[in-house]
Amino acid sequence: MPVDVITPIRTLRQAYGFDDVALAPSAVNIDPADVDLSVQIGAFHLSTPVLASAMDAVVDPAFAIAFGKLGGLAVLNLEGLQTRFDDAHDALEAVAEASQEEATAVLQRLYHEPIKGHLVEARISEIKRAGQIAAASVTPQAAEGLAPMAIEAGVDLLVVQSTVATARFLSSTGRALDLSGFCQRVPVPVLAGNCVGYQAASELFECGIAGLLIGVGPGSACTSRQVLGVGVPQITATLDVAGARDDFERRTGRYVPIITDGGMRLGSDVSKAIAAGADAVMIGSPLAQTREAPGRGFHWGMATGHAELPRGVRIEVGVTSSLQHLLFGPSTRSDGTRNLVGALRLAMSMCGARTIREMHQAELIVAPAVKTEGKLYQMAAGL
Repeated sequence: MPVDVITPIRTLRQAYGFDDVALAPSAVNIDPADVDLSVQIGAFHLSTPVLASAMDAVVDPAFAIAFGKLGGLAVLNLEGLQTRFDDAHDALEAVAEASQEEATAVLQRLYHEPIKGHLVEARISEIKRAGQIAAASVTPQAAEGLAPMAIEAGVDLLVVQSTVATARFLSSTGRALDLSGFCQRVPVPVLAGNCVGYQAASELFECGIAGLLIGVGPGSACTSRQVLGVGVPQITATLDVAGARDDFERRTGRYVPIITDGGMRLGSDVSKAIAAGADAVMIGSPLAQTREAPGRGFHWGMATGHAELPRGVRIEVGVTSSLQHLLFGPSTRSDGTRNLVGALRLAMSMCGARTIREMHQAELIVAPAVKTEGKLYQMAAGL
């Protein structure tokens, strides 16, 4: 008698973004002045747990210097406009002046210009001469070629960054970067990204990386989720990767910091990312709004100028504040878009956390109504 074969039904797990959760206050509060926001990445101690995204609208050498003086770390894109043009001023002006319909084509044309080795060395040297940590980003495809130039110029940290990073890449047409071998050969700490899952993160930690970026497609100028349908909301992604980091530390005794990258606009977003397990955050569009940023009030993703499948859009963010006001205030706005570091400090004090690692123990609750409960008049006024 034939036996019916029952096909298992696939189920979906719930995933959470910043607006889906809230922080529950602790039974013990800490004086905000006693909160320590510092983080260690490789051999470098940052007093502010914020990294600036390796995007041309955000980081040039002058911005990296200014950001470093405020205690953060800005990452320069070694495959961006700064290393393709001796003077990137005209290129940045062309992006800013293009119509919305023309912007992607203009970016594709500009990013078709070859990368010049002497500019890789010049940009890093400029940051180093100012006494700041020089961090630079490369894609896996360009890492072997650009890393020697960057190291010769004195780069302190290298970030090997792609839309989705894994330790295993299967291909019948070419050879992928051997990340483990690369980390062993390069005489500076190597960060990798981007990742959103436990298993992928675990394997990347085994490669010897000094840090891991978390996030696929959450950035305001990125359209990877729309174009490809690939991504995981940032709270769930951070929780999953933090679990892999903690298990790796228990197994090996080595702690690898993780950095939630993208999707954060408010101080509350930064606080929730840290509570979910991040040791630092990487932000782009809020920094693109500062007077120090080179984007002239515009922002675009790293894959916007891709020659075959652009996965980003140029957005107008305006120039609304200085770096000082964005990160540390004072602020005259009550919407959480200013004094991001001050908001993190106060949230940590309310959650009873003296350090970033103590903030990892803060209670996160599923609370999609936390921003709208009792806010009828604010919502009616469009606030």
